[in-house]
Amino acid sequence: MPRSLVGGLIQSLSRTGRAAQSAAQAAERVRVREAARKDGVPSVSVRDLSLSFGNVAVLEHLDLDVKDGEFLVLLGPSGCGKSTLLNCVAGLIDVTDGQIFINGWNVTWEQPKDRNIGMVFQSYALYPQMTVRRNLSFGLRSARVPSDEIARRIARTAEILQIEPLLDRKPSQLSGGQRQRVAIGRALVRDVDVFLFDEPLSNLDAKLRSELRVEIKRLHQTLANTMVYVTHDQIEAMTLADRIAVMKSGLIQQLGAPHEIYSRPINRFVAGFLGSPAMNFITGVLEPGAPPVFRADGVRVPLDRYAFDARGAVDGTCVIGVRPEAVAIGEAGAARPWSHEVAIEIVEPMGANTLVWAKLGGTNFAFLVDSEAGLKVGERTTIGFDPGRASLFDEATGARL
Repeated sequence: MPRSLVGGLIQSLSRTGRAAQSAAQAAERVRVREAARKDGVPSVSVRDLSLSFGNVAVLEHLDLDVKDGEFLVLLGPSGCGKSTLLNCVAGLIDVTDGQIFINGWNVTWEQPKDRNIGMVFQSYALYPQMTVRRNLSFGLRSARVPSDEIARRIARTAEILQIEPLLDRKPSQLSGGQRQRVAIGRALVRDVDVFLFDEPLSNLDAKLRSELRVEIKRLHQTLANTMVYVTHDQIEAMTLADRIAVMKSGLIQQLGAPHEIYSRPINRFVAGFLGSPAMNFITGVLEPGAPPVFRADGVRVPLDRYAFDARGAVDGTCVIGVRPEAVAIGEAGAARPWSHEVAIEIVEPMGANTLVWAKLGGTNFAFLVDSEAGLKVGERTTIGFDPGRASLFDEATGARL
C-alpha cells in the first residue's frame, strides 16, 4: 500500500478517534451538569481561589457559590479584583491555586470554549465588516451548528432584545445602546449555562445605562439563566442583583441580598461604598451603660434601639454611620427617637430631592429632604433619626459592632 495512502488512512482514523473522544467528553459534561442541577449543586463554585502576578496577590483564598438561575453582582472599586475573578471563571486567566466548577464540572484548566459560558465585555467587540445577523451567527457558524438552528436562535434572540429591525445593519449604523444589545445577543444565541458580564454599560451615557439596566433585568427574568455581572456602579448592583458580593483588595467583604448589605453593612468600607448619597460617619467614643451611649463633639446618642452583633458593645473609639435618607427634619425630625438642632451650611438641589449639609459631631453631615422643603443656608432646623437604623463600627478595624 502506498505510503501516502497509509498516512491518509492513519490521519482519518486519528480524526475519527478525536471526534469520538470529544463526543464522549461532551456527553459526560451533559450528564454531570444535569445531575448537578437535580442535586441543587451551585451553578458556579469557586474554591480556595488564589491568583498572583509575580509577588502581587490579586485574589487570595476566595470562595464563592452562585446558585442556579441567580443574578450575582461583583461590586467594588477599580483594582479590587472583580473583573479578574470573572476572567478566571471564563478561563481567560490561569489561576495560581484553587478550583472552579460550573454545574458540577471542574473547569479549572478547561479552555473558555469548553466551559459553556457566554461573555459580554465592556467593549462591544463587534466585527465592523459584518451585519448584525452575521455577528450574531459567527460563533455558531464556527461551531458548525446547522443553519436552520442558527436561524432559529437568531430570531429568538432578536425578539428578546428587540433588535429585529437591526439584523441587516452594520455596527457603524447602530447607536451605542444598540451595539451593546448586539454584544449581549452574541452571548445569548449560544444557549449557555452561565452568562458573564464585565461592566457592559460603563461606556454608555446615563440615560442608556438606565434603559439597558431594565433590559438586562427583563432578560434575566425571561431566561432564568445564571448571570454573573461585574460593575463599580452601586446603583446597577442594587437594581439588578439577587445577591451582591462586595469586593476589596481581592477579597469578598460581604455577600448578601441588596437590602441586607444596605441595611446591615458588615464593615465601614461596605457601608461607605454602598448608597448614594454616601453614608455619614461621625467619630466618637462608646460609653458603657444600660443602654450604651455614643458620644461625640456636642452629640450624645443612646443606643437602646441599636442591635449589636454577636460581639456586643466595645468600649473606646468608634464610628457611627447614618444614611442621609434616614434623617427627618422639622417636626418629623423632633419626633424621631434621637434629634438635634443644626445650622444649614450647603443646599444642593437634586430634582425630586435636595441634599442639605450641616455640621454634626464636629464633622460634615448630609441629609435628604423634599425639594419643596425650601431650606436656606444659615437657617436652623431640627434633624432626627432612629439609632436602631444606624450602623456602628470599630474605629480601628472598621468592623461592625
